[in-house]
Amino acid sequence: MNKKQIENLIYEYHWRKKELDRLENMLWGGYSKGPSAGLVAQYGIEAVLPKPNTSIKSQAELKDMDAREKRLYERWKAYEKNVTAIEMMEDYLEDEQQVIILDCMMEGMSYRSIADHLSVNRNKIREMKEDMLSQICQKCHFLQDLFSEKSVV
Repeated sequence: MNKKQIENLIYEYHWRKKELDRLENMLWGGYSKGPSAGLVAQYGIEAVLPKPNTSIKSQAELKDMDAREKRLYERWKAYEKNVTAIEMMEDYLEDEQQVIILDCMMEGMSYRSIADHLSVNRNKIREMKEDMLSQICQKCHFLQDLFSEKSVV
């Protein structure tokens, strides 16, 4: 795992997150959002009605799914892992400006727009980004597992 791979992963966050939402909508419909569903308290008659268990697909359900749904579900699991890993990176950064740079990169902003946002020049942003990526490389060992799984599959 190197800095370029991490940088690409961060810049891919924006479209992966949108694709993750789209896949959740296709797999579980508009009424439920997969494993994150059911975390809001309900009152009245809705609290008593039975709820579908869509958090995890059982083996029987996976066998019954057609090939397209299986492929979408596998892609959903991979994107969920990537998106979660990228979101966890922020916890390992100490400098507030690095966190802002990470957030801007996750939104897909260019060097110029990040520099304008922080009111510094592009070269300074490039240096700060390199420091941030070095820090992530050193501290985020969970990313090593993510990239090793990609190379095996």
